[in-house]
Amino acid sequence: MVEAGADGSAPGSQGIGTSPVRPDGALKVRGEFAFSSDLWADDMLWGATLRSPHPSATIRSVDVTAALAVPGVYAVLTSADVPGDRYYGLEVADQPVLAVDEVCYRGEPVAVVAADHPETARRAAARIVVDYAVREPVTDPEVALAAGRLVRHVPIRKGDPAAAAEVVVVGEYRVGMQDQAFLGPESGLAVPAEDGGVELYVATQWLHADQRQVAAALGLPAELVRLSLAGVGGAFGAREDLSMQVHACLLALRTGRPVKMVYGREESFVGHVHRHPAVLRYEHGATRDGELVYVRARILLDGGAYTSTTPAVVANAASLGVGPYRVPNVTVDAYGVHTNNPPCGAMRGFGAVQACFGYESQMDRLAEAVGLDPVELRVRNALAEGGTMPTGQVVRGPAPVARLLELVRDRPAPPPVGAELWQLPGGMANTTAPEQVVRGVGYAVGIKNVCFSEGFDDYATARVRLELIGGEPTALVHTAAAEVGQGLVTVQAQIARTELGVERVVVATADTAVGSAGSSSASRQTYMTGGAVRAACRAVRAALITRLAGGRAGATDDGGGRVDEGGPELAGGALRDAAGRVLGTLVDLLAAGPVEETVRWRHRPTRSLDPVTGQGDAHVQYAFAAHRATVDVDPELGLVRVVEIATAQDVGRAINPQAVVGQIQGGTAQGLGLALMEELQVVDGVIRNPSFTDYLIPTVLDVPPMAVDVLELADPDAPYGLRGVGEPPTISATPAIVAAIRAATGVPLARVPVRPEHLTGTG
Repeated sequence: MVEAGADGSAPGSQGIGTSPVRPDGALKVRGEFAFSSDLWADDMLWGATLRSPHPSATIRSVDVTAALAVPGVYAVLTSADVPGDRYYGLEVADQPVLAVDEVCYRGEPVAVVAADHPETARRAAARIVVDYAVREPVTDPEVALAAGRLVRHVPIRKGDPAAAAEVVVVGEYRVGMQDQAFLGPESGLAVPAEDGGVELYVATQWLHADQRQVAAALGLPAELVRLSLAGVGGAFGAREDLSMQVHACLLALRTGRPVKMVYGREESFVGHVHRHPAVLRYEHGATRDGELVYVRARILLDGGAYTSTTPAVVANAASLGVGPYRVPNVTVDAYGVHTNNPPCGAMRGFGAVQACFGYESQMDRLAEAVGLDPVELRVRNALAEGGTMPTGQVVRGPAPVARLLELVRDRPAPPPVGAELWQLPGGMANTTAPEQVVRGVGYAVGIKNVCFSEGFDDYATARVRLELIGGEPTALVHTAAAEVGQGLVTVQAQIARTELGVERVVVATADTAVGSAGSSSASRQTYMTGGAVRAACRAVRAALITRLAGGRAGATDDGGGRVDEGGPELAGGALRDAAGRVLGTLVDLLAAGPVEETVRWRHRPTRSLDPVTGQGDAHVQYAFAAHRATVDVDPELGLVRVVEIATAQDVGRAINPQAVVGQIQGGTAQGLGLALMEELQVVDGVIRNPSFTDYLIPTVLDVPPMAVDVLELADPDAPYGLRGVGEPPTISATPAIVAAIRAATGVPLARVPVRPEHLTGTG
């Protein structure tokens, strides 16, 4: 439980539109914040996992005798020990809790061990004998598609499929497998309960989805599987799927003792999903003056061994696959397939990242073909409010695509190539001379859906209690929304202060004792849980108005979380009329006891895409961002330094301006990583670089200065007019950087990340 914003600020200064101090900020800076890997319990055991060394094999037998003989071992479990459902999954239950009769990727869990020391548990796991019949893995997504290993095909059909154009550009592009690379490994603590249930303290993105899957695997009713959010060291999509949750609970219930599991870094790389690698083939047709006539695309996504969120990723790649442009004729086919590569699922940008690299690379080629400036071509074809997507959906809110592009274009250019070593592509290695450096500038703009789509029953629940504590009106906000570093705890408190007119707000630890808030993904939590907190606060206000009138306060939720917004307002510790006159103070109104309301809040409805034409109002909201990247390149050595990034994004309403800029900067850095360095090297189904020594992520020395323009053009359907922020900057950062490298070198780069050998012609 956290009291948010107790930083000595003046009263009324910490509502929406301000940037109060984060309650976890100082603790994290000082290294005092408790992450899930720091959990501890008396009499605790440690869990370890035995994983498959093969990408594909049948299991003839599993012998745990030697492991059980290790002193200090309390339990060794295989699939035969799973009391409930032996398969789980976010959308399709196809992933085994522990391998049943086969393994489908290298690193798949086969058995788990509980022991009195982590090293003992690992040694015991290594003594388990598994007899495998190794099979030839299918690791090429094209081969998988031909073999019928299809997860989902989403076609988009708009206009004339045979439309012709005066100018045509065709390209094939590839996106490598990116990892979320969070610093806090998968970890948690399971504690057996006296009622036969289990308490699980875990770093996750979606407590209730975990609860549903864990309870099914344990064969227990959901109410006996109670989850609380532990400190999360980053997520970016990889914590949507289960990792150690079921395993720790199985071991705790078998041994009757608390069991802690913490993955090492190499295990983390195989213990969670990754970004889908993609092969994208595009054909763009336009008039000689650059007006788009048609786009035809084939997008193939490698989903790896199990389904995870691949169906939704495919839908995003298809429905957003031509970008934020007006295109009268569209033919898109997006496919997701099963291979024996590591499972892929949610990662920041979720299908839109891969597509954006394809269509923005094409827009640069088209600009060259018609003789237009790349920004001018994009502006000429830019989507606007009231425009129609390839799915037939009309864009209901602002779509300032042209304005965002113009903002980044008109930013002052960064200083010329520097003479200091640290300013050159080779850095302090002293490999690059200033005279051999070439500079390039590139642009990109992207589009992303916000919230869950295609008719999914997307909602969030919030419970708000207003009471006197020590004579001071205090709000308690309780949701199951996962704080994964994005600042959601602060945002919930800001909304409560704004709506209830109080300064003291306590945000309870997220857990399953309150209704679901959905996942901390899809840029949805401020929209959804923020909307739920706002609605619950307004229900509290309605109850106070009833109490003021001498009636009895009652529930005001209509099932959709819609609460009347009219009537007196709460401000300055009192109910006030439209003229600001005090109708009753909170101290007096709460003297009769607390007021508590729980609201389940939903966004406007969506519907599934038509399976033949891909038409339908599938998305709640669209978000847009643009980037300009400036790079210096040493073509001889293939070295790149990003000198500056200018970015512009429409956020609808900046609930917390400082957090908004932080999300834009962080998302841009992740896009830089995909452009230049981040790729899991998977060879024959085996990850060859499962460490931060070999899997490189941008450091403070790699991330350049960023010029950020934030637009606040209110979305008419969203709480406070806000728009999801977290994903759009990742989407357009990557193609902008690659475009800048192309501009500097003239090399027709068609794959990310860009490697030195791509620039030197040696690979």
